[in-house]
Amino acid sequence: MSEASEPVRRKTSRWKIALRIMVPIFLLLALAGGMVFGYVILGKQDIGEAFKWSTWKHVFDLVFAP
Repeated sequence: MSEASEPVRRKTSRWKIALRIMVPIFLLLALAGGMVFGYVILGKQDIGEAFKWSTWKHVFDLVFAP
């Protein structure tokens, strides 16, 4: 038998798998960090308020108010 008749399997490198996991995690960390930076440092508000749903609902309502 020749080598051409055998199916070719590619190995997925561990680096590619790690990147596929790390990129979304880093994006979420960047989102949270930016949110805290903007709300706490620039807005001079309490850090506890930055992670409350009611705070961001209020911001959404202010931005998209008719």
